[in-house]
Amino acid sequence: MHRILPLCLLSCVTFAAPAIAQTTHDEAVWVNGTVSGKIEGPMVFFAEVQPRIGDGVSRLQQLLLRPAVGVELSKAVTIYQGYARVIDPVDGGRDLQEDRLFQQVTWNVGTIGQLEVQSRTRLEERWRNDGDGMSLRAREMMRFEYPLAPGSRRVAALASVEGFVGLTTAEWGGEPGFDQVRSFVGVEIPLAGKSTIEAGYLNQTRDAPGGDVRMAHVASVSVFIRM
Repeated sequence: MHRILPLCLLSCVTFAAPAIAQTTHDEAVWVNGTVSGKIEGPMVFFAEVQPRIGDGVSRLQQLLLRPAVGVELSKAVTIYQGYARVIDPVDGGRDLQEDRLFQQVTWNVGTIGQLEVQSRTRLEERWRNDGDGMSLRAREMMRFEYPLAPGSRRVAALASVEGFVGLTTAEWGGEPGFDQVRSFVGVEIPLAGKSTIEAGYLNQTRDAPGGDVRMAHVASVSVFIRM
């Protein structure tokens, strides 16, 4: 009897596990258009628009607008203050709209051989139209770039990983703890001047209600116009 009870408990846990945590998959296309440049002296700016097509690449799932102004503290470090408007279209209902203020630090860490390493740290204050309160979230991205040809204007291999962690909660959500992770692999292709295009595969893995996991397989294309 003493041996049977643990076996029964183990069997219950084994059969219940798939129901407790399941992963749902989606296919998407994310497009990013960003313009950046100098304002005056050390003052800089960027402005980006990101339409994201999801649900099996069948509809506009999210639209993100994000401008920011910053100061170059050195050749390696720039700080920004920005604002983002995030719109999630809802068929037959009121669109979800999120307003964000964010503070950002970008840091060109350096090189390891030919491998270039960059860091981007972002703190976001988030409000949404479906509930009261502000949710605080931290993001950290590490980006790695490796040239595939000699010279400053060359194709390069890219990889990045970005973690999102909730710090405070609000009535509408934004729970503390792990929120999501995004991993990207692709290439950077030079355009005219200092502009570039980046294309590749992005994997977004995020928490869902009930302990489930939502995973998006994304074809990502980003165009950076540097003035």
